[in-house]
Amino acid sequence: MNREDFPILQHDLIYFDNGATTLKPQCMIDAVVDYYSNYTANAHRGDYDNSLKVDLLYEGVRTKVQHLIDAESSNEIVFTKGCTESLNMVVFGFMKNYLQPGDEVLITKAEHASNVLPWLELEKKMGIVVKYIPLSETNEVTMERLEQTVTSRTKVISLAQVTNVIGDLRPVEQIGEFCEKHHILFVVDGAQSVPHMKVSVRDMKADFFTFSAHKMTGPTGVGVLYGKYELLQAMEPLEVGGGMNSFFESDGTFAYHDAPSKFDAGTPNIAGVIGFGAAIDFLQSIGLDKIHEHELELKRYLVQELEKVPGITVYNKEVDGAIVAFNIDGVFSQDTAVYLNHYHICVRAGNHCAKMLKDEIKVKNTCRISFYLYNTKEEIDRLIAVLQNKEELYNTIL
Repeated sequence: MNREDFPILQHDLIYFDNGATTLKPQCMIDAVVDYYSNYTANAHRGDYDNSLKVDLLYEGVRTKVQHLIDAESSNEIVFTKGCTESLNMVVFGFMKNYLQPGDEVLITKAEHASNVLPWLELEKKMGIVVKYIPLSETNEVTMERLEQTVTSRTKVISLAQVTNVIGDLRPVEQIGEFCEKHHILFVVDGAQSVPHMKVSVRDMKADFFTFSAHKMTGPTGVGVLYGKYELLQAMEPLEVGGGMNSFFESDGTFAYHDAPSKFDAGTPNIAGVIGFGAAIDFLQSIGLDKIHEHELELKRYLVQELEKVPGITVYNKEVDGAIVAFNIDGVFSQDTAVYLNHYHICVRAGNHCAKMLKDEIKVKNTCRISFYLYNTKEEIDRLIAVLQNKEELYNTIL
Protein backbone atom coordinates (compact mmCIF):
# COMPACT_ATOMS: atom_id res chain seq x y z
CA MET A 1 0.00 0.00 0.00
CA ASN A 2 1.59 3.29 -1.23
CA ARG A 3 5.07 1.73 -1.16
CA GLU A 4 6.17 4.01 -4.00
CA ASP A 5 5.84 7.00 -1.66
CA PHE A 6 8.71 5.77 0.56
CA PRO A 7 12.19 6.36 -0.91
CA ILE A 8 13.90 3.96 1.51
CA LEU A 9 11.89 1.05 0.10
CA GLN A 10 13.77 1.38 -3.17
CA HIS A 11 16.51 -0.55 -1.36
CA ASP A 12 16.46 -4.26 -0.52
CA LEU A 13 14.77 -3.83 2.83
CA ILE A 14 11.98 -5.52 4.75
CA TYR A 15 11.08 -3.23 7.62
CA PHE A 16 9.08 -4.86 10.41
CA ASP A 17 9.98 -2.46 13.27
CA ASN A 18 7.19 0.07 12.90
CA GLY A 19 6.38 -0.02 16.60
CA ALA A 20 9.73 1.71 17.18
CA THR A 21 9.45 4.21 14.32
CA THR A 22 7.99 4.30 10.83
CA LEU A 23 9.48 4.98 7.43
CA LYS A 24 9.00 8.42 5.90
CA PRO A 25 7.08 9.33 2.73
CA GLN A 26 8.52 11.75 0.20
CA CYS A 27 5.75 14.30 0.81
CA MET A 28 6.76 14.61 4.47
CA ILE A 29 10.44 14.90 3.58
CA ASP A 30 9.59 17.57 0.99
CA ALA A 31 7.61 19.61 3.53
CA VAL A 32 10.58 19.71 5.91
CA VAL A 33 13.05 20.58 3.13
CA ASP A 34 10.69 23.26 1.80
CA TYR A 35 10.69 25.04 5.17
CA TYR A 36 14.47 24.99 5.41
CA SER A 37 14.96 25.91 1.74
CA ASN A 38 12.30 28.50 1.00
CA TYR A 39 10.77 30.26 4.01
CA THR A 40 12.88 29.68 7.14
CA ALA A 41 11.80 31.93 10.01
CA ASN A 42 10.99 31.62 13.68
CA ALA A 43 7.43 31.08 14.89
CA HIS A 44 5.39 33.72 16.73
CA ARG A 45 8.26 36.20 16.56
CA GLY A 46 8.17 38.21 13.33
CA ASP A 47 6.02 40.66 11.38
CA TYR A 48 7.31 39.81 7.92
CA ASP A 49 5.96 37.46 5.26
CA ASN A 50 8.04 34.35 5.96
CA SER A 51 7.42 34.52 9.70
CA LEU A 52 3.69 35.01 9.19
CA LYS A 53 3.67 32.00 6.83
CA VAL A 54 5.40 29.91 9.50
CA ASP A 55 2.82 30.98 12.08
CA LEU A 56 -0.02 30.03 9.75
CA LEU A 57 1.40 26.60 8.91
CA TYR A 58 2.52 25.80 12.47
CA GLU A 59 -0.84 26.65 14.01
CA GLY A 60 -2.58 24.93 11.12
CA VAL A 61 -1.01 21.64 12.22
CA ARG A 62 -2.49 22.16 15.69
CA THR A 63 -5.91 22.25 14.03
CA LYS A 64 -5.10 19.14 11.96
CA VAL A 65 -4.24 17.28 15.17
CA GLN A 66 -7.45 18.51 16.79
CA HIS A 67 -9.51 16.94 14.00
CA LEU A 68 -7.33 13.80 13.87
CA ILE A 69 -8.07 12.89 17.50
CA ASP A 70 -11.49 14.59 17.73
CA ALA A 71 -10.53 17.16 20.35
CA GLU A 72 -12.99 19.92 21.14
CA SER A 73 -10.53 22.75 20.46
CA SER A 74 -7.09 23.30 18.96
CA ASN A 75 -6.25 25.04 22.25
CA GLU A 76 -6.19 21.56 23.82
CA ILE A 77 -3.24 20.52 21.62
CA VAL A 78 0.30 21.00 22.92
CA PHE A 79 3.34 20.17 20.78
CA THR A 80 6.13 18.30 22.56
CA LYS A 81 9.26 16.32 21.67
CA GLY A 82 7.33 13.07 21.77
CA CYS A 83 5.07 10.84 23.80
CA THR A 84 7.73 10.48 26.51
CA GLU A 85 7.91 14.22 27.13
CA SER A 86 4.12 14.46 26.99
CA LEU A 87 3.68 11.86 29.73
CA ASN A 88 6.38 13.52 31.85
CA MET A 89 4.51 16.81 31.51
CA VAL A 90 1.32 15.16 32.72
CA VAL A 91 3.03 13.59 35.74
CA PHE A 92 5.37 16.39 36.81
CA GLY A 93 3.46 19.40 35.51
CA PHE A 94 0.01 18.40 36.75
CA MET A 95 -0.16 15.22 38.85
CA LYS A 96 2.65 16.31 41.18
CA ASN A 97 0.40 19.11 42.40
CA TYR A 98 -2.89 17.20 42.11
CA LEU A 99 -2.06 13.96 43.96
CA GLN A 100 -1.53 13.51 47.69
CA PRO A 101 0.54 10.88 49.57
CA GLY A 102 -1.37 7.60 49.61
CA ASP A 103 -3.35 8.35 46.44
CA GLU A 104 -3.34 5.43 44.00
CA VAL A 105 -2.36 5.41 40.32
CA LEU A 106 -3.34 2.30 38.33
CA ILE A 107 -1.21 1.07 35.43
CA THR A 108 -0.30 -2.41 34.13
CA LYS A 109 2.92 -4.38 33.81
CA ALA A 110 2.55 -4.19 30.03
CA GLU A 111 3.07 -0.42 29.89
CA HIS A 112 5.98 1.27 28.12
CA ALA A 113 8.70 2.74 30.34
CA SER A 114 7.39 6.24 29.59
CA ASN A 115 4.13 5.35 31.33
CA VAL A 116 5.85 3.64 34.26
CA LEU A 117 8.98 5.49 35.34
CA PRO A 118 7.40 8.96 35.85
CA TRP A 119 4.82 7.38 38.17
CA LEU A 120 7.53 5.45 40.05
CA GLU A 121 9.44 8.71 40.47
CA LEU A 122 6.34 10.30 41.98
CA GLU A 123 5.83 7.28 44.23
CA LYS A 124 9.41 7.57 45.48
CA LYS A 125 9.39 11.33 45.97
CA MET A 126 5.92 12.04 47.38
CA GLY A 127 4.41 8.77 48.52
CA ILE A 128 1.70 8.04 45.99
CA VAL A 129 0.94 4.34 45.45
CA VAL A 130 1.43 2.73 42.03
CA LYS A 131 -0.77 -0.36 41.58
CA TYR A 132 -0.94 -2.83 38.70
CA ILE A 133 -4.14 -4.05 37.10
CA PRO A 134 -3.79 -7.84 36.66
CA LEU A 135 -3.92 -8.91 33.03
CA SER A 136 -6.18 -11.64 31.68
CA GLU A 137 -5.02 -15.06 30.50
CA THR A 138 -4.40 -13.51 27.07
CA ASN A 139 -2.46 -10.62 28.66
CA GLU A 140 -5.24 -8.09 28.09
CA VAL A 141 -7.01 -5.53 30.30
CA THR A 142 -10.58 -6.41 31.17
CA MET A 143 -13.13 -4.19 32.88
CA GLU A 144 -13.70 -6.86 35.53
CA ARG A 145 -10.04 -6.92 36.60
CA LEU A 146 -9.75 -3.15 36.41
CA GLU A 147 -12.80 -2.60 38.62
CA GLN A 148 -11.50 -5.15 41.13
CA THR A 149 -8.26 -3.15 41.46
CA VAL A 150 -9.88 0.26 42.00
CA THR A 151 -10.33 1.47 45.57
CA SER A 152 -11.56 4.67 47.17
CA ARG A 153 -7.95 5.97 47.00
CA THR A 154 -7.67 5.51 43.22
CA LYS A 155 -7.23 8.93 41.63
CA VAL A 156 -5.67 8.13 38.23
CA ILE A 157 -5.75 5.30 35.67
CA SER A 158 -2.97 5.58 33.08
CA LEU A 159 -2.91 3.06 30.22
CA ALA A 160 -1.77 2.61 26.64
CA GLN A 161 -4.68 2.37 24.24
CA VAL A 162 -2.66 -0.25 22.36
CA THR A 163 0.38 -1.84 23.99
CA ASN A 164 3.73 -1.99 22.22
CA VAL A 165 4.49 -5.71 22.76
CA ILE A 166 1.21 -7.59 23.14
CA GLY A 167 -0.55 -5.17 20.79
CA ASP A 168 -3.92 -5.48 22.54
CA LEU A 169 -6.54 -2.78 22.11
CA ARG A 170 -7.84 -1.72 25.54
CA PRO A 171 -11.56 -0.93 26.05
CA VAL A 172 -10.81 2.77 26.50
CA GLU A 173 -14.37 4.00 26.00
CA GLN A 174 -15.64 1.74 28.78
CA ILE A 175 -12.71 2.71 31.00
CA GLY A 176 -13.34 6.39 30.32
CA GLU A 177 -17.00 6.04 31.29
CA PHE A 178 -15.98 4.27 34.49
CA CYS A 179 -13.40 6.94 35.33
CA GLU A 180 -15.84 9.78 34.75
CA LYS A 181 -18.45 8.10 36.96
CA HIS A 182 -15.95 7.57 39.80
CA HIS A 183 -14.11 10.92 39.46
CA ILE A 184 -10.83 9.26 38.39
CA LEU A 185 -8.52 11.00 35.94
CA PHE A 186 -7.88 8.96 32.78
CA VAL A 187 -4.50 9.26 31.03
CA VAL A 188 -4.11 7.45 27.69
CA ASP A 189 -0.87 6.67 25.87
CA GLY A 190 -1.81 6.68 22.18
CA ALA A 191 1.66 6.08 20.72
CA GLN A 192 0.63 2.73 19.21
CA SER A 193 -2.98 3.58 18.38
CA VAL A 194 -3.13 6.96 16.61
CA PRO A 195 -0.90 5.80 13.69
CA HIS A 196 -3.10 2.78 13.04
CA MET A 197 -6.76 3.63 13.61
CA LYS A 198 -9.26 6.40 14.15
CA VAL A 199 -9.37 7.65 17.74
CA SER A 200 -11.61 10.06 19.59
CA VAL A 201 -10.44 11.59 22.85
CA ARG A 202 -13.99 12.72 23.47
CA ASP A 203 -15.49 9.25 23.01
CA MET A 204 -12.91 7.74 25.39
CA LYS A 205 -13.36 10.68 27.80
CA ALA A 206 -9.60 10.99 28.16
CA ASP A 207 -8.37 13.71 30.46
CA PHE A 208 -4.90 13.53 28.90
CA PHE A 209 -3.82 11.78 25.69
CA THR A 210 -0.33 11.50 24.20
CA PHE A 211 1.36 10.29 20.99
CA SER A 212 4.39 10.78 18.74
CA ALA A 213 4.74 11.90 15.13
CA HIS A 214 7.59 9.56 14.19
CA LYS A 215 5.43 6.48 14.69
CA MET A 216 3.00 7.73 12.01
CA THR A 217 5.34 8.62 9.08
CA GLY A 218 6.22 11.97 10.65
CA PRO A 219 9.61 13.34 11.77
CA THR A 220 11.38 12.48 14.99
CA GLY A 221 11.36 14.98 17.84
CA VAL A 222 7.66 15.90 17.60
CA GLY A 223 4.85 14.73 19.83
CA VAL A 224 1.44 15.74 21.07
CA LEU A 225 -0.07 16.24 24.49
CA TYR A 226 -3.84 16.59 24.48
CA GLY A 227 -5.46 17.74 27.68
CA LYS A 228 -8.90 18.98 28.59
CA TYR A 229 -8.51 22.73 28.55
CA GLU A 230 -9.19 23.36 32.23
CA LEU A 231 -6.52 20.77 33.11
CA LEU A 232 -3.96 22.36 30.77
CA GLN A 233 -4.70 25.71 32.35
CA ALA A 234 -3.94 24.20 35.77
CA MET A 235 -0.79 22.45 34.56
CA GLU A 236 2.59 24.03 35.27
CA PRO A 237 5.02 24.33 32.34
CA LEU A 238 8.21 22.32 32.85
CA GLU A 239 10.15 24.87 30.79
CA VAL A 240 9.88 28.64 30.97
CA GLY A 241 11.42 31.34 28.83
CA GLY A 242 10.81 33.30 25.67
CA GLY A 243 7.54 33.06 23.81
CA MET A 244 5.40 31.65 26.62
CA ASN A 245 5.13 34.68 28.89
CA SER A 246 2.88 37.73 28.84
CA PHE A 247 5.33 39.88 30.80
CA PHE A 248 8.01 39.87 33.50
CA GLU A 249 9.31 42.83 35.47
CA SER A 250 12.31 43.68 37.63
CA ASP A 251 10.09 43.72 40.72
CA GLY A 252 9.61 39.96 40.30
CA THR A 253 6.13 40.03 38.83
CA PHE A 254 5.45 37.89 35.73
CA ALA A 255 2.62 36.12 33.95
CA TYR A 256 2.41 33.32 31.43
CA HIS A 257 0.14 32.96 28.41
CA ASP A 258 -2.88 30.69 28.52
CA ALA A 259 -2.64 27.12 27.20
CA PRO A 260 -1.36 25.97 24.80
CA SER A 261 1.06 28.90 24.32
CA LYS A 262 2.41 28.69 27.88
CA PHE A 263 4.02 25.35 26.94
CA ASP A 264 5.91 26.82 23.96
CA ALA A 265 9.04 28.14 25.68
CA GLY A 266 11.85 28.88 23.24
CA THR A 267 11.97 28.03 19.56
CA PRO A 268 9.87 24.95 18.82
CA ASN A 269 10.63 22.20 16.31
CA ILE A 270 9.06 24.23 13.50
CA ALA A 271 10.23 22.07 10.61
CA GLY A 272 9.18 18.93 12.46
CA VAL A 273 5.69 20.22 13.20
CA ILE A 274 5.21 21.29 9.57
CA GLY A 275 6.45 17.87 8.45
CA PHE A 276 4.03 16.29 10.90
CA GLY A 277 1.19 18.17 9.22
CA ALA A 278 2.21 16.67 5.87
CA ALA A 279 2.29 13.20 7.45
CA ILE A 280 -1.23 13.65 8.82
CA ASP A 281 -2.46 14.70 5.37
CA PHE A 282 -0.75 11.67 3.83
CA LEU A 283 -2.32 9.16 6.23
CA GLN A 284 -5.77 10.68 5.95
CA SER A 285 -5.55 10.59 2.15
CA ILE A 286 -5.15 6.81 2.45
CA GLY A 287 -7.66 6.36 5.27
CA LEU A 288 -6.91 5.13 8.78
CA ASP A 289 -9.66 2.52 8.57
CA LYS A 290 -8.05 1.12 5.43
CA ILE A 291 -4.63 1.06 7.12
CA HIS A 292 -6.07 -0.73 10.16
CA GLU A 293 -7.78 -3.41 8.04
CA HIS A 294 -4.59 -3.97 6.01
CA GLU A 295 -2.53 -4.44 9.17
CA LEU A 296 -4.97 -6.90 10.73
CA GLU A 297 -4.95 -8.96 7.55
CA LEU A 298 -1.14 -9.08 7.67
CA LYS A 299 -1.19 -10.04 11.36
CA ARG A 300 -3.57 -12.93 10.76
CA TYR A 301 -1.54 -14.12 7.79
CA LEU A 302 1.74 -13.99 9.70
CA VAL A 303 0.36 -15.95 12.67
CA GLN A 304 -1.08 -18.54 10.30
CA GLU A 305 2.28 -18.97 8.56
CA LEU A 306 4.33 -18.99 11.78
CA GLU A 307 2.23 -21.85 13.10
CA LYS A 308 3.52 -23.93 10.18
CA VAL A 309 7.14 -23.48 11.30
CA PRO A 310 8.20 -25.94 14.02
CA GLY A 311 9.90 -24.56 17.11
CA ILE A 312 8.36 -21.08 17.15
CA THR A 313 6.28 -19.69 20.02
CA VAL A 314 3.91 -16.76 19.41
CA TYR A 315 2.89 -14.90 22.58
CA ASN A 316 -0.05 -12.84 21.33
CA LYS A 317 -1.76 -14.77 18.55
CA GLU A 318 -5.27 -14.10 19.92
CA VAL A 319 -4.86 -10.32 19.96
CA ASP A 320 -6.10 -8.20 17.04
CA GLY A 321 -3.29 -5.69 16.59
CA ALA A 322 -0.46 -4.90 14.20
CA ILE A 323 2.14 -6.57 16.44
CA VAL A 324 3.41 -10.15 16.73
CA ALA A 325 5.76 -11.16 19.57
CA PHE A 326 7.56 -14.49 19.09
CA ASN A 327 10.69 -16.50 19.81
CA ILE A 328 12.49 -19.41 18.21
CA ASP A 329 12.60 -22.08 20.90
CA GLY A 330 15.99 -22.14 22.61
CA VAL A 331 17.33 -19.12 20.69
CA PHE A 332 18.08 -15.74 22.27
CA SER A 333 15.87 -13.08 20.67
CA GLN A 334 18.79 -10.83 19.71
CA ASP A 335 20.43 -13.77 17.91
CA THR A 336 17.24 -14.20 15.89
CA ALA A 337 17.23 -10.50 15.01
CA VAL A 338 20.87 -10.61 13.89
CA TYR A 339 20.11 -13.68 11.76
CA LEU A 340 17.15 -11.96 10.10
CA ASN A 341 19.22 -8.83 9.51
CA HIS A 342 21.58 -10.94 7.37
CA TYR A 343 18.62 -11.19 4.96
CA HIS A 344 17.79 -7.46 5.26
CA ILE A 345 14.77 -8.16 7.49
CA CYS A 346 14.45 -5.64 10.34
CA VAL A 347 12.74 -6.76 13.55
CA ARG A 348 13.01 -5.59 17.14
CA ALA A 349 14.46 -7.87 19.82
CA GLY A 350 14.59 -7.43 23.58
CA ASN A 351 12.11 -6.27 26.22
CA HIS A 352 10.82 -3.37 24.10
CA CYS A 353 10.86 -0.88 27.02
CA ALA A 354 8.22 -3.00 28.77
CA LYS A 355 10.53 -4.54 31.34
CA MET A 356 7.83 -5.68 33.76
CA LEU A 357 5.88 -7.62 31.13
CA LYS A 358 8.07 -10.65 31.88
CA ASP A 359 6.04 -11.06 35.07
CA GLU A 360 2.96 -11.68 32.92
CA ILE A 361 4.22 -13.62 29.86
CA LYS A 362 7.00 -15.45 31.76
CA VAL A 363 9.72 -14.58 29.26
CA LYS A 364 12.09 -11.62 29.42
CA ASN A 365 12.92 -10.98 25.75
CA THR A 366 11.04 -11.52 22.50
CA CYS A 367 11.30 -10.73 18.83
CA ARG A 368 8.68 -8.21 17.75
CA ILE A 369 7.24 -7.76 14.29
CA SER A 370 5.14 -4.61 13.96
CA PHE A 371 3.38 -3.79 10.70
CA TYR A 372 2.46 -0.63 8.88
CA LEU A 373 0.69 0.37 5.70
CA TYR A 374 3.59 -0.43 3.33
CA ASN A 375 4.18 -4.01 4.51
CA THR A 376 3.04 -6.91 2.32
CA LYS A 377 2.28 -10.63 2.40
CA GLU A 378 5.22 -11.15 0.05
CA GLU A 379 7.51 -9.74 2.75
CA ILE A 380 6.00 -12.17 5.23
CA ASP A 381 6.64 -15.03 2.81
CA ARG A 382 10.33 -14.06 2.67
CA LEU A 383 10.46 -13.94 6.47
CA ILE A 384 8.89 -17.39 6.76
CA ALA A 385 11.32 -18.84 4.22
CA VAL A 386 14.25 -17.58 6.30
CA LEU A 387 12.75 -18.88 9.55
CA GLN A 388 12.16 -22.30 8.01
CA ASN A 389 15.91 -22.44 7.42
CA LYS A 390 16.67 -21.49 11.04
CA GLU A 391 19.18 -24.36 11.37
CA GLU A 392 21.58 -21.98 9.61
CA LEU A 393 21.12 -19.33 12.30
CA TYR A 394 24.35 -19.85 14.23
CA ASN A 395 26.36 -20.44 11.06
CA THR A 396 25.15 -17.04 9.90
CA ILE A 397 25.73 -14.97 13.04
CA LEU A 398 29.01 -16.51 14.25
